[in-house]
Amino acid sequence: MTQNLIEIKGLTKVYGAGEIAVNALAGVNTAVEEGEFVAVMGPSGSGKSTLMNILGCLDRPTAGTYVLDGEDVSKLSRDRLASVRNTKIGFVFQSYNLLPRLTAAKNVMIPMLYNGHGGMSDAERYERAVAVLESVGLGDRVDHRPNELSGGQQQRVAIARALVNNPAILLADEPTGNLDTRSSEEIMALLHELHEDRATIVMVTHELDIADHAGRVIYLRDGEIVSDKLHASGIAGLHNGEDGGAE
Repeated sequence: MTQNLIEIKGLTKVYGAGEIAVNALAGVNTAVEEGEFVAVMGPSGSGKSTLMNILGCLDRPTAGTYVLDGEDVSKLSRDRLASVRNTKIGFVFQSYNLLPRLTAAKNVMIPMLYNGHGGMSDAERYERAVAVLESVGLGDRVDHRPNELSGGQQQRVAIARALVNNPAILLADEPTGNLDTRSSEEIMALLHELHEDRATIVMVTHELDIADHAGRVIYLRDGEIVSDKLHASGIAGLHNGEDGGAE
């Protein structure tokens, strides 16, 4: 039986106070099941980045609850949040965020260094990093540095780094934003493969054709969910409606 990996109830995030207070999230309620591929869309200022920061344990809500993999992480200490980030969440960013002086393998090894990874030796970590790079099609690029890789290859390294600790969930923030059409298609094909292997993916995107790859699309506006559909078709009206385009 499929279980909810993410459960959010009454999630609120307020920045500032008094007259200058801004409700970035206004009582969001949703859930994500294990193995789902969910896209999050919305205009600039809709709250999607705030939501992703909270899902990624990079920020805490002002009110409400966020249960991740059976644990309420809403009010955890910063140290505990850091531990959850490193063991349960894999991040993929638009800008790759690779360290330029390190090889692909050593970039992928970084998350293992932070959690000790079961007391593995450096050689075992390297072997694990190489195995994950091979799984994303970069077995022949393990000793290349970022400036020796294409944008699409750098993003594959970033995905390998996100996967190396076997996270419960993969959070992808505009994963194709810096890529050309061909590289974007390759990255989305890789995400599909991961999803078919039962990876749980939540992806922020402003591109309808990218969102169309997801099995479910959540659309935010003014800090609230205004649409939650099992398929991307039918959200174009929301996306291009009177409230403006996405960021």
